[in-house]
Amino acid sequence: MRAVLVILISFICFHFSLAKKMRWCTVSDPEHRKCAELAKALVAVLPPAAVAAFARLSCVRAYSTTDCINKIRANRADVVTLDAGEVYTAVKQFGLTAIAKEIYNEGGCILAVAVVRNRTLDLRSLQGHRSCHSGARWTAGWSLPLGFLLSRNYLTWAEDQPLSQAVSAFFSASCVPGAAGMAPALCALCQGEKSYIRHRNYHCETSHSEPFYNSQGALRCLKTGAGDVAFVEHTALESIDESDKKDFSLLCTDGTQAPLSQFRICNLGRGPGGSVVTRLNNRKTARKFLVATQMAFGQRGREKQRFQLFESAPFGSSDLLFKDVTQKLAILPDDKDISQVLGLDYVALLKGLGHEGSSLEDSVVRWCCISNAEQAKCEKWALSIKSDPLVCVRAVSMSDCVEKIKRDEVDAVSLDATHAFIAGKCGLVPVVTEFYGTTCVPSEGGPDGTVHLETDVLPPVLGVAVVKRSSRSVSFGTLGGRRSCHGHMYSPAGWMLPYQYHLSLEHNSTSTCDPTKVYSEVFWKGCLPGSQGNLCKVCMGGTVEAATKRCADNHNERYYGNMGALRCLVGDASGKSYGDVAFLEQHNLETNILSLSTSGWAEGWLPWDFELLCGDGRRAPLSEWESCNLGTIPPNIIMTRPVLTARVYDFLMKSQETLAANQGTEFRLFQSEQYGESDLLFKDATKCLVHTSHLDYRTILGEDFYRQAETVFNCTHSDILEFCNQDICSIF
Repeated sequence: MRAVLVILISFICFHFSLAKKMRWCTVSDPEHRKCAELAKALVAVLPPAAVAAFARLSCVRAYSTTDCINKIRANRADVVTLDAGEVYTAVKQFGLTAIAKEIYNEGGCILAVAVVRNRTLDLRSLQGHRSCHSGARWTAGWSLPLGFLLSRNYLTWAEDQPLSQAVSAFFSASCVPGAAGMAPALCALCQGEKSYIRHRNYHCETSHSEPFYNSQGALRCLKTGAGDVAFVEHTALESIDESDKKDFSLLCTDGTQAPLSQFRICNLGRGPGGSVVTRLNNRKTARKFLVATQMAFGQRGREKQRFQLFESAPFGSSDLLFKDVTQKLAILPDDKDISQVLGLDYVALLKGLGHEGSSLEDSVVRWCCISNAEQAKCEKWALSIKSDPLVCVRAVSMSDCVEKIKRDEVDAVSLDATHAFIAGKCGLVPVVTEFYGTTCVPSEGGPDGTVHLETDVLPPVLGVAVVKRSSRSVSFGTLGGRRSCHGHMYSPAGWMLPYQYHLSLEHNSTSTCDPTKVYSEVFWKGCLPGSQGNLCKVCMGGTVEAATKRCADNHNERYYGNMGALRCLVGDASGKSYGDVAFLEQHNLETNILSLSTSGWAEGWLPWDFELLCGDGRRAPLSEWESCNLGTIPPNIIMTRPVLTARVYDFLMKSQETLAANQGTEFRLFQSEQYGESDLLFKDATKCLVHTSHLDYRTILGEDFYRQAETVFNCTHSDILEFCNQDICSIF
């Protein structure tokens, strides 16, 4: 077997025999010793002919990981392993590239956990306490915990200050290795040796010479009593002696504490693990070096009895060159963008935290609009407010809005219940929720004196099936072969609810949990914007934009949404292209019927001309919607990326307050008729926006709707969920 190893390594060497020796950057004496032993081991296991190729590994001493990045960029070193937060900085700001990811027992990601000894502490009461962090801008020690604290508004970040200043004001004292250049106060608890000679100063540096450096060091900071809470990777919990584990607890996001063993459910989020970086012009050589080294000394290496790549104990420290919990290195191809390596959610989080030099000083909120009419209303909104600037960004559908928010191309949007379910699965979070009650009552807690609205009850809307009164033969059970009108793909009233009823006696609609398939089989043709095939044949396209294709999943399709489904039911201006039944929301139904005449769409229609289909087979007047409906629908939720919740909430509250105070303005946030549509940006039934960023999307949707949506999407293909479910933790 050793002969096979020699042949394979010799083959690799042959392809870059002119390469110079590889220079590994080390940040402490123990790491330098491990690197030197690796160099010796490589020489020992490689054939003499291969030694000249790359076996002569040399070790370059640096005083911190930042120094390593600079040395690699300046061609004074070649490779180093970095935390994902530093990988992003190395790639985006210093032009380096990631060539390999560390893979652990459960994939390529880590969980951020907050560890304490004080049984009375919780995540809501950390202000004024002492904190220990694995490293500045590190995934578990900085980005994920601060992202969480910002998302819950526990940590306040003013627009005119750096994040490091906000953090140093939040905690009474900290040790954040690597933060000396950001905010000296964040180094108050650090224990490294101080020196005026730069390369001999280890105080608050990302080096093992700083006792409180990395996750092990942050735990040491906690154990010695220097700090009250340690933000570390879950993998570091293994290092705590079994006899001591009872003395420590994890802080959970719901305000409780849990034993260390519960890290999978009690954590502050998941993010990418470490990666190896190098210069672009050195990436091929470095990859081959890592392949050969891992082949010899990895967990399954043929020569691991001589040297173990992922073990540091013999050198008196931990996590030297690589994390000790690493199972293998996944070699990355050239075509992997940094977003694919680290994940869209994590990259968006880093941007939100100012890793590219941006910060909350740029307080523009980018709102997602899905049609000409929404764009027009959004631009009017932007002109009508005196709060932070609003920018209106176009998308082609609600699903496209979710993707754009995840990609950091837009910031916020109001989503119906089904799309909110999808967005939640995509990692987006609630900011506020539309309130359809009669009265909005201000409560305590509004920041900066803004109106703060909060409620324990979120009134739903109802889904209904509407038919023309003159179509006496149409009812549940007799819909087979007829024409249907649905608000849009994934709409709760038009897509999620109707398939659960016996639409046709000839078709068993309960035999499948894919609503689109049910409608395709039951109806002769219909209009379900965003669909295809026979469910697009009744759609008519747009009259606003000549290029708008028929069945587009936005208001540019004239049969889109609640108003569109009603238009579909009565037919176009010539009386053609119509359906036999419309599935839509009950709110504003009578107003929309009356607007058919005033908008010039169709003359003479009155609420009396329509009836509701009831689940028991009977028909009823529109006024009986409370007893004759398809079910309740949770309210729309305004969603964003976690780190932006406080900013978007502040913007919406200021905007709502400004518009309420200025009654003279023509603009109304929750009215859409002047733009020729209904439910633009928000439902027209909305009375106000209420604070719900302290709740998760599942709580707002309710268990019944959440389980129903989960059942449907377990057997229904969804491009947007497929996009969202790309897991950078397990794809390598």
